[in-house]
Parts: sequence; structure tokens; C-alpha cells
Amino acid sequence: MRVLLQRVSHANVVVEGETTGQIGAGLLLLVGIEPADTPDDLAWMSNKVCNLRVFEDDAGVMNRSVLETGGQILAVSQFTLFGSYRKGNRPSWMRAAKGEVATGLFDEFVARLAAQLGKPVPTGVFGADMKVSLLNDGPITLMLDSKNPE
Repeated sequence: MRVLLQRVSHANVVVEGETTGQIGAGLLLLVGIEPADTPDDLAWMSNKVCNLRVFEDDAGVMNRSVLETGGQILAVSQFTLFGSYRKGNRPSWMRAAKGEVATGLFDEFVARLAAQLGKPVPTGVFGADMKVSLLNDGPITLMLDSKNPE
């Protein structure tokens, strides 16, 4: 499982001209699922996202988590995080989980995040053509990988 995490001042996702999810200050997550992902990957990732200290404390040091700040999370499915460009110039998506697998895992991940936050986590629409807008705060952008935790 891969998540591209961005600390944002605000973010939203639009599908066919309609806003399906939006947040104020918090985290925008672009979420990629691969077939090998398990509930353990979801648990590790949701705990890491919720507890990652990327928000500033009163001294201006990144020492607070989204849980501590009361921030929001917007999660958007993003199969292209598992794109391979090893051969040629046209990416292959073979490592990304098929929709019937990825949808359930993505929904479970979002449910875990919402339970930890104690509030709903808005999303895009799985498999749709989505337009994501954000104001990256910092900028802070991190790539998290449950199979290669750093």
C-alpha cells in the first residue's frame, strides 16, 4: 500500500462538476492499493497517517499529528502510484490492484481513518475521473509505503 501524503491548508475533489469531498487544514492522501495488501497494511498505514507528526507546535517545530491538531483527512484513490515505467515510456499499471479488490480495501482504510479521527473522512469516487485541488502547506509531501516503511 502506498500513500502520497500532503499537508494542506485546504483540498477538494470534484467528479463530473460535483464536489465529492473537501477539507480545511489537514492531510490529503492519494492512496494506491496493490494485490498483496492485507488488513495489516491498512492498520499500519492508518496508524502512521494519523500519528505522523507533520504539524507545527507552538515553538514552530513539526511535532503534532493530525489527531492532535483536530485536522481533517481527504482520501483519494490513486492506482497510478503503482505505475511502472521500467520498459518504454508508457506506464504499466500491472502492480495496482484491480477495482474489485482495491475498492474494498480502500473503503476499509477510510473506515479505519474515520474511526481513529472520530469524524468522517471524505473521499473522491473510486475509479472516476477526478479533479483534485489543494493548497500544499509547507510544502510537506511524503511517500509512505507499507511494504517499505522508512
